[in-house]
Amino acid sequence: MPEHRGRRPGPAGGPRTTAVQRVLDAHTEQRRTALGRPLRVLDLGGGTGGTAVPLAVAGHELTVVDPSPDALFSLRRRATERGVEDHVRALQGDADTVGDLVGADPAFDLVCLHGTLEVVDDPAAAVAAVAALLAPGGTLSLVVAQRLHAVLTHALAGRLERARAVLERPDGRWGEEDPAPRRFDEDAVLDLVRAAGLGPVHVQGVRVFADLVPSALLDSEADRTALAALEEAAAAAPGHPLLGSLGSALHVLATRD
Repeated sequence: MPEHRGRRPGPAGGPRTTAVQRVLDAHTEQRRTALGRPLRVLDLGGGTGGTAVPLAVAGHELTVVDPSPDALFSLRRRATERGVEDHVRALQGDADTVGDLVGADPAFDLVCLHGTLEVVDDPAAAVAAVAALLAPGGTLSLVVAQRLHAVLTHALAGRLERARAVLERPDGRWGEEDPAPRRFDEDAVLDLVRAAGLGPVHVQGVRVFADLVPSALLDSEADRTALAALEEAAAAAPGHPLLGSLGSALHVLATRD
């Protein structure tokens, strides 16, 4: 698999959003019912276990691969605190080594690739290699940073040259000093998963408003609750697809036949 160029940047590498969590929880429960057993899950670049540990608490079997020993230490501690250390396997590695680490025929029911596709040299090769780790009927959960959100953010801040660069550059960066190695458009992401033999079953923009509203305007718990409710409403508004494209991140579920 292609080489990582660094750690997760940008919004997709931050704490797991409520929208992503909700979709993952619903999907894994549906698949558990269909299969009659807990899922075998790989979290590639899973860091400290923000995604993996809640899935382990739900009863699934997790393998987390991450290049950082410090992150894996935090993962083990978090799993122990939640009483699921026996359900979480932590392996040090990255996209290049994951195939060797997990074995020749891992047959995962779910592979999470959250905030990792931005930092590999060849996203198409990375998605294809991850798809090969899925069992028939298995699902890839992909979270990536989106281009248009960054365009809007820079424009609203008056950084118009950066906004235009993000809009026009193929990699969605404003320059070589941009901390994000790459940003994506929805169509390009869907092309990647389809080229890897996967069929998209869920496409959702997340954090449409949360990274745009100044924190100074969220003084009260009621304000924060209202913002969360607005995010949920935007995520559940299929009649307004433009909202999804403005999210700081894009969440895609795609299945293998």
